[in-house]
Amino acid sequence: MNFSDLGLEPELLRAVTEKGYDTPTPIQAQAIPAVLAGRDVLAGAQTGTGKTASFVLPLLQKLEARKDSAPRVLVLTPTRELAAQIAQNARDYGKYKALRTIVIFGGVGENPQIQALRQGCDLLIATPGRLLDLANRGLADLSRVSHFVLDEADRMLDMGFIHDIKRVMKLLPQARQNLLFSATYNDDIRHLATRLLTNPVHIDVAPRNSTAERVEQVAFRVPKEQKRHLLVHLFGHGATDEGQWFQALVFTRTKHGANKLAQQLETAGIRAAAIHGNKSQSARVKALADFKAGKIAALVATEVASRGLDIKELPMVVNYELPNVPEDYVHRIGRTARAGATGRAVSLVAQDEASLLRDIEKTMRQSVPFIELPKFVVPASGSEATQASNSRPTENRPKQNQAPGTAHRARFTPDRRARSGERGSGPRRGAAGGRARST
Repeated sequence: MNFSDLGLEPELLRAVTEKGYDTPTPIQAQAIPAVLAGRDVLAGAQTGTGKTASFVLPLLQKLEARKDSAPRVLVLTPTRELAAQIAQNARDYGKYKALRTIVIFGGVGENPQIQALRQGCDLLIATPGRLLDLANRGLADLSRVSHFVLDEADRMLDMGFIHDIKRVMKLLPQARQNLLFSATYNDDIRHLATRLLTNPVHIDVAPRNSTAERVEQVAFRVPKEQKRHLLVHLFGHGATDEGQWFQALVFTRTKHGANKLAQQLETAGIRAAAIHGNKSQSARVKALADFKAGKIAALVATEVASRGLDIKELPMVVNYELPNVPEDYVHRIGRTARAGATGRAVSLVAQDEASLLRDIEKTMRQSVPFIELPKFVVPASGSEATQASNSRPTENRPKQNQAPGTAHRARFTPDRRARSGERGSGPRRGAAGGRARST
């Protein structure tokens, strides 16, 4: 099957071809005709399978250019990065159609966004907090929205957005097309779908909460206090079986933990940066751009990076700390092995995280194998260091002579470099009464 078989108009097919695509993914093959037919859709597919194009392409086709200012398509997302990415995709796919797309999120000045709304748009992509703020002040008119998309729907609920979503929905016309897309679905999402969708088309192109087949998943058993030393070793020296890591997206649970680990890696001579909800939007954009350009080896992130970041040829995702919510693991490792590529997901599992791993395996319906821990140096106070291994107790060994800060510096292989809202990353509760957090 080709995109031309899906009923898309020539202008869209031309843009798709220029992006290098000719064969639709399974989610695209099923969702595009359903959206074109005007059906409500509840769609689930693995990360990296082209969900964005599944709704952007048919919605672009359903719109005709108009001069009025009110948007007719509204897409809500949980994070600024995902909103910006969807907006860029809409501009790329709609480059041969006279349609206007704008994106709204917090963390940046509102005046340019207000001016853009006054000039008018056809597609509006937004995070809920900033959108509600502008709508409540009469600066965003949602009265003519005919197509409403909730992207990463499970994340929206999990991050405490449910009340904001309900407020936004009250501002929309009753008669509209509703689309829910995500890689993972829980009971809260199913319940929301029954209230939001009318006779929807259900699309599940993979087992519920499954991961991409091309992601190799492994884990190390390692004491919590030794994790950063193992990570430094794998970046700087590698191991016989592992090889040297040259680029990885590293996940922590908290913003403070992300900052601390990024600084520790920098101190060890590994170029690193942190990205999380407390960072300014300009800092987040710069960190991501530097990572994509291969200027840094480790991008240390909270859950803000588990949704929406599309980094071409990202070879490695590291769970420095396992997530408290099993579904977040699926989204984290979905940052690699995208668009048919291969990738690796490595989890560093301390003793107190064993139950978290069991929950993840139960959710995915598959096991994550442990592999042998390589020998690595754990610096001790004074002039001695210990060499850790999972096969025997640690032992004291003299520290090797080496230039400070150079032993673990990550080296890059140029031809292997990756090219490619508003709520926080602290502990969270579920949709029922959960508190909002910044991303």
